[in-house]
Amino acid sequence: MTITDQDCLAETLAFNQEFAAAAASRPAREGAPDAATMAALRRNRLGGDAPPERLPHGQDRVLADGPRARVFVPDRVEGVYLHIHGGGWSFGSADGQDDKLWRIAEHARLAVVSVDYRLAPEHPFPAGPDDCEAAARWLVDHTAAEFGTERLLIGGESAGAHLSVLTLLRLRDRHGITGAFRAAHLMFGPYDLSMTPSQRSFGAKRLLSNTDSLRRTYELFTPGMGAEQRRDPEVSPLFADLSGMPPARMVVGSEDPLLDDSLFLAQRWQAAGAPVELGVVAGAMHGFTLFPLTVTERELRREREFLAAAGR
Repeated sequence: MTITDQDCLAETLAFNQEFAAAAASRPAREGAPDAATMAALRRNRLGGDAPPERLPHGQDRVLADGPRARVFVPDRVEGVYLHIHGGGWSFGSADGQDDKLWRIAEHARLAVVSVDYRLAPEHPFPAGPDDCEAAARWLVDHTAAEFGTERLLIGGESAGAHLSVLTLLRLRDRHGITGAFRAAHLMFGPYDLSMTPSQRSFGAKRLLSNTDSLRRTYELFTPGMGAEQRRDPEVSPLFADLSGMPPARMVVGSEDPLLDDSLFLAQRWQAAGAPVELGVVAGAMHGFTLFPLTVTERELRREREFLAAAGR
């Protein structure tokens, strides 16, 4: 049976309705969670009490004196992908998506290095960006010796996309490194932590993220900062000078409160001189690739295809 774009859209919108209805039956969380609540939220985040499956292909590494990482090395290596996981800077881990990362490694012929950066609120800004910067510096210095290639790529999802852009900017501004990472793959990232119009206007719809949940997330990641402080380019890369950035692919759903973030960043990225492939997925909510949808398989395949071809 042929599945059309219209079929994908209908499936995606129906899933959104089911997700929102299930979320509406649960009480909304208010205020900053205490340590016990945060621990419970991390255990239950999109997976119940069972830990994510860890594949034997993955290796746990410590990158010199830097952060820990989860590393996947296929039989044939034609590049290295620095992956930065999502989770609102407060959730997730480098070993939370072994299956996806191994498929990237196999199909794109890339060694995949996923950073286990420190999480807020225990480790607020700039701890997470510091760890990602350290991992990137380690790869710049050691990729050829470790993996037999100098072709580096970077990317991530949601908070991981934000941290990917900050990492590229830090390499340029703090170390004078441009061009080391030849492409970026950025999925539904928040690039303005003072809140773009789509973030502010999204409202209370319970589609994984909404206006209030994003605001709470920013408060955990950048405690004590107001909106003006969050517009600092070191926090919100939408306001940064984007010269020297590599070619990028940016993906976001049309029902994502972060829609404007990708639309605006893509325009500024291109205006600064780097090509951008922008994909707006009809009907998709924030984090849609976490769920078993037809459009998820399509977008993950396109991600692998982009990474396989990028930076050659």
